[in-house]
Amino acid sequence: MPLHRPFRFGVNMFASESRNEWIAKCRRAEELGFDVIGVADHLGFPAPFPAIVLAAEATERVRLSTFVLNTPFYNPVLLAREVASTDQFVDGRMELGLGAGYVKSEFDAAGIPFPSGGKRVEQLERTVTTLRRLFEDPEYQPRPAQPSGPPLLIGGWGDRLLRLAATHADIIAFTGGWANTTGDELHLAGAAQTEERVAYVRGLLGDRADAVELNLLVQQVIPPADRSTMPDRFEPLPPDAEHSPEELPSVLTGTPTEMAQQIKERRERYGFTYFTVMEYNMENFAPVIAALR
Repeated sequence: MPLHRPFRFGVNMFASESRNEWIAKCRRAEELGFDVIGVADHLGFPAPFPAIVLAAEATERVRLSTFVLNTPFYNPVLLAREVASTDQFVDGRMELGLGAGYVKSEFDAAGIPFPSGGKRVEQLERTVTTLRRLFEDPEYQPRPAQPSGPPLLIGGWGDRLLRLAATHADIIAFTGGWANTTGDELHLAGAAQTEERVAYVRGLLGDRADAVELNLLVQQVIPPADRSTMPDRFEPLPPDAEHSPEELPSVLTGTPTEMAQQIKERRERYGFTYFTVMEYNMENFAPVIAALR
């Protein structure tokens, strides 16, 4: 397993009540040592593209990511304009994260049909190929700051989506589990399931394996004081973590030093070098970044 790729750490941001609060949160993430600020794409949360532009104005070095866009909500050609303009306005600090969409209630609220998983992946593929085609055209306007457009992250878990990611993505994000058919419940994967998914992707990547970054979405960061609550947080548990939820790859537990060791172990075992935590875990995870650096 190649270990030369440096670690990167992201935080996925959610709702904000005001411009000043958003600016303060973004500056805090940069101050804590995060490399990437991600913006979630859910109804009821700030729109991703203006949030990214404001985050860029408030910070100096962090990269900015859509983590991840609900791609079926967007016309591919209009999305290309949004992406190119945003990358231009943030001086090339953007990363484009795309997903197939999974929360049925959000499609219902938007008045958009909720197709099958396969159809949503087909929509995602059409979007990816459209963006690539437009950004590779030297006559396309507006021009993104990055020559072929922002690096592409595709996030998911199932075979079809991972096949698409292995073909097109610069970064493949593993969600740490899979949602039920309506997207309102997440089933966390155990070590064996995660290992199988990574092996599946590596088999598809072939010669691209060393060039593609693997991301893991960390679902929980649990300090020692909260360890006793772990069995109540994760239901149902996979068979290989039924009696040891701390073995879930998408869960980190213990002191910062212990979590740093878990991060290293996940790199060794699965090849993950880019880890993203949720905003509510930002402060708990920051000492782990410090411990690894």
